[in-house]
Formats: sequence, C-alpha cells, structure tokens
Amino acid sequence: MRPTHLLKALLTAALLPLSMGAAQAQFSPVITVNDSAITGYELDQRARLLTLFNTPGDVQTIAREQLIEERLKQEELDRRGVSLAPEGLAIEIDAFATRANLTGEQFVQLLAQNGVAQGTLEAFIEIGVTWRDYIRQRYAGQAQVTDADLAQAGGQPVPGADALELLLTEIIIAAPPPQAAEANAIAAQIAQVTSQAAFEAAARQYSALPSRDVGGRLEWLPLSNFPAGLQGLLAGLAVNEVTAPIPIPNGVALFQLRGIREVPQAQAAPTAIDYATYAVGGDRAAAQGVANRIDTCDDLYGVARGQPAAVLARETVAPDQIPQDIALELAKLDANETSVGISRGNTTLLVMMCARTYGDAAADPEALRTQLQAQRLSGFADALLADLRAQATIRP
Repeated sequence: MRPTHLLKALLTAALLPLSMGAAQAQFSPVITVNDSAITGYELDQRARLLTLFNTPGDVQTIAREQLIEERLKQEELDRRGVSLAPEGLAIEIDAFATRANLTGEQFVQLLAQNGVAQGTLEAFIEIGVTWRDYIRQRYAGQAQVTDADLAQAGGQPVPGADALELLLTEIIIAAPPPQAAEANAIAAQIAQVTSQAAFEAAARQYSALPSRDVGGRLEWLPLSNFPAGLQGLLAGLAVNEVTAPIPIPNGVALFQLRGIREVPQAQAAPTAIDYATYAVGGDRAAAQGVANRIDTCDDLYGVARGQPAAVLARETVAPDQIPQDIALELAKLDANETSVGISRGNTTLLVMMCARTYGDAAADPEALRTQLQAQRLSGFADALLADLRAQATIRP
C-alpha cells in the first residue's frame, strides 16, 4: 500500500469511532416522558424549524416544551386509538404550505435546504392536527354555545347575568429546564399555604414578576380577562385558597384569591386581542426603559427599526391562541399598558396590550358561535394537558 493510502486508512480507522460516537450521542435520549424518549436530534430539528418560523424567544427551550407536550398528547391519542391517515397528513401539509404561498413539495424542499428533515415537519403537523380533532370530538357536547352566550359575547345584555371580578395575588416562579424540578417542588409547597401573609411572603421570595415588590397583590380584574382554561379554576377558589401549580412556558404560576364580587352587566368577554411583544436583549430594567419611552403599540415599530424582524411581533388573535404566560400578563393590562414580567433565556419580553375587540353577534352570529366554541375547546385542551403533565414522569 502506498504511504499516502496507508495514512488515509489509518486516519479513517481512528476517526470512525469518533463519528459513530457523535452519531450515537445525537440519537440518544436526552429527555424521557414516561416511557417515551426525546433525542438530541429531535430537539435540534425542532429548534431549526422554530427558527425558520421566526418564533420569538429561546427556540431551544420552546422546542423542549413542545416536544414534551407532544409526547403527552401522543400517549393520550394512543390510549384512545386516534390517528391520522397518511393521505390526511399529505392534505394537511399542503394546507400548511399555502400559508407561505407554496405547494407542499416546495415547502418541504425549502425546509431541506435549511437542514430540516421532512419527517420533522410531518411529526409537527400530525400531532397538532390529530390532537385538535380529538379535542373537538371528545368535548363537542360540553363546548356548545347558547343564544344567551352569543348575546353576552356580542356585548348585548343578558337578563339576570352578572360578571365576576377577582382580587388575586400572583406568584410566577421561573422554571427553565435545569431548575424545573426545584421550581415545581417549591410551587407544590406554596400551593398548601392558607394565609395571605404567608403567600405574600412567598411571592416576595420566589416570584419572578415585578409584582413581588408588593407581595404579588393585584387589583380587581374581570374574570373574563383570563385565559378560558383558567377561568373555571379561578372562579372556583374560596377566599385564601391557592390554585394548584399551573405550568406555563419556562415557569409555574400560582394564584391566591383575596376577594370575589359580582358586577352587573359588565363588559362581555373579548373575542379578539390586539397585542405586541418586543424581545429586549437584557434584564427587566432594560425592558422597562423601553416601556417608559413608548405610549402606544405603534411606537414599538420605531423602537425596533433596523433590528431583526423576529424581535417585534404584533397580532390580533382570539384569546385562546395566545400563549398562556403572555395571556396572564395581558389579563392585567388595559390598552397601551405594558408588562416586563416574562423572561425567555437571556431575553426579556416586553408585552403590550393594544386593544380588545368585542364581537357583534348580530353581524355574524354563526361566526361568533364558532369562535366561542373554539375558545371553550382550547380551555378543555389546556386543562387535559395540564392533568396529563401532572401525572407524568419527565426526566431530566
């Protein structure tokens, strides 16, 4: 064998175990959800997909949370014998691609050019569609909307209907993956508190929100401001009672009820919320500095000029389409008010309420009925997922 060939052979033999070890590490489990494994490859692929979707925040953390939730959903679907036919998946991929004005094949090619495998997209879409259909089927009877519901949502008075306002104290404990187990253990202890003084002391010690400076105490807020999935939980509290820990992205939330009152003919629940998020590279002081310089949501466009498009997001969506941690902050805000209580990795998220929209039942009652049903289904889905997570064993 010629010397150069011999050298190549020796190098190949030496490097082969290294490459095999790297490949094995990539496909080794890094998280287990009950008996289901999530590999490093899956985490990397989901993070790449989220990056291409311009997802704000720490995509690695978001990828982890999404994959954990999807494993829990898949276990439930498997127990119920629910699945999506291959031809149905192809149709859903084509429909998803049309949002980017592409065919399904073009969309898959675009992802491949950016290092995302077709299977990653298929898994992302399949679990989302199958879970949505399962929730619709399971809770269809409980999500029915009456004419009285339509009247109230459309801002019309409903005879004898009173709305609830709550006086709450809040704690949100930061729980990034490395500290999740510790945060959940602390939250479980706080959930046993029965006095306002003890809960406020815990807020000052553990809460990641600016409200910790006042013991987590909030002013009176309409129950309808809160995510639909939490309204029943909050309304069912007795005075001084604390909720069970509520999982949110990168954290866990708890609320204690200090008071509850009925308000006759209060404003109906919003059917759409216009809000903005602006990712500030820095701590809350830096984010508060930005908040102090703006008066309306439109001012954020000037602040974000010249920065990557992903730092600023503004959208008008149904309340059930808002991530729960953001929805909890929006619940406390009036138009053009801001919050800097959310952190995503090394980024602080400035959240700004732009406007709440209230539906017109007379204009299109069936469209409003569909929207209200979707909100209720989302609430049932959130509650079911929280229950599945509470019963699951997740490592690490």
